[in-house]
Amino acid sequence: MSTKTKRIFATTAMLAAACVLAACSSTAGSESSARASNSGNDTTGNKASNCTNTISKKDLPVVTFWGWYPNMQLVVDNFNKQNNEVQVCWTNVGQGGDEYDKFQTAISAGTGAPDVIMIEVDRIPTFQIQKALVDIKQYGFDAVKANYGPGAWKDVSIGGAVYGVPVDGGPMAMIYRKDIFDKYKITPPKTWAEYEQAAQKVKDAGGPLFGDLGANVPAVMMALQIQKGATPITYDPAKPESIGIALNDQASKDVLDYWGNLARKGLVGTQDQFTPEYISGVINGKYATYISAAWAPGYLTGAGVGKGKDTGKFAVAPLPQWDPANPVQVNWGGSAFSVTSQAKNPELAAKVAYGLYADDESLTDGWTNQIIFPLNLKALNDPKFVDLKVSFFDGQQANKEVYVPAANAYKGMTYSPFGQYYFDAMTKQIGAVIEGSITGAQAADRVQEDVVGYAKEQGFTVQ
Repeated sequence: MSTKTKRIFATTAMLAAACVLAACSSTAGSESSARASNSGNDTTGNKASNCTNTISKKDLPVVTFWGWYPNMQLVVDNFNKQNNEVQVCWTNVGQGGDEYDKFQTAISAGTGAPDVIMIEVDRIPTFQIQKALVDIKQYGFDAVKANYGPGAWKDVSIGGAVYGVPVDGGPMAMIYRKDIFDKYKITPPKTWAEYEQAAQKVKDAGGPLFGDLGANVPAVMMALQIQKGATPITYDPAKPESIGIALNDQASKDVLDYWGNLARKGLVGTQDQFTPEYISGVINGKYATYISAAWAPGYLTGAGVGKGKDTGKFAVAPLPQWDPANPVQVNWGGSAFSVTSQAKNPELAAKVAYGLYADDESLTDGWTNQIIFPLNLKALNDPKFVDLKVSFFDGQQANKEVYVPAANAYKGMTYSPFGQYYFDAMTKQIGAVIEGSITGAQAADRVQEDVVGYAKEQGFTVQ
């Protein structure tokens, strides 16, 4: 890629993004953020002095790490207790976009980044294209490959290289209100055609909205387009100046038209999600369904859903399919641990990335406290996790019935190196669909034109 392109990416890559995963709900305070600015980059045997955690094995080399999971203190302490080769110095410099801004500053400066960093999987290409991440396939990948499914590995891979260790994911499903379904004699729809039919039945009976088309969750739209057969991005770092962009194929247009028509008919709402107004609607039965990911129960519980008058009213069913004869499972969200190119000892840093959040105690704490939906197969296949009766779903075995099969069937995807620009373009056009000024198909054409133009400005050849 040209020098001009690299310079543009360095200044534009970190467009702000809302962090909506349950795993992003960090409670760490400003102290750790302040400490992280001079935490150092120490894998040489000298000791980092500005860790949030306490390092007890002071004779071991230290790997610095940024991460924001709420239980990260426990995770780091578990790793350090069990490891006699390396210790982790952890700081929380902020969640999601706040961390990415600091990382981008370190990339531009050529110094100040940690050895290992927590990154949402859709952001990996944004940093990889700046040569800010290390391919860890050469550092023990074969020894841990079997710990995760192929879909999880694909999400953190670009071409044949691996740029992160999967930690949590977001297999998608349909959360629904049992009380509303019972009242209107609705069974969970298995197809999107049935979903529309059920929505019409509820509306005709004077019932609530069946779901919501939120312009501020473009990742949901992308996932549903992929479910129907779209391949939005094709990219191989072996050919860094070339990218395939297909955002207005027939599948993409069909899905946008489908949801646009639901909104036009008044079958679904058009409210931004993750807002107090939306959450209030979920609590008060304004929506019969919520199309979301496996981390949603944790998020909703934290936001006050499933408590008070709506206690015990939620259940979950598999995501409706476009073609039930050929079911496709999709994912929304998830994070990984990546080794940065500023790590002085990438092999030791990779050992940390592979080992963090991989022990039984940390994994169990993660899923029991609804912090993560685990991708490590030790947890994903653990009978205690699989058979768990989820309190948010009134005791339903949601993992066994819905989320674990969806996670196991997920094939992974290729993300864009300028994913936030793509999502911003999608948000803008979904907003226009909601306003009624354009159709879904027209929105797809506009997104394609916008994103292709941006890619060309960055120096890409668009296939």
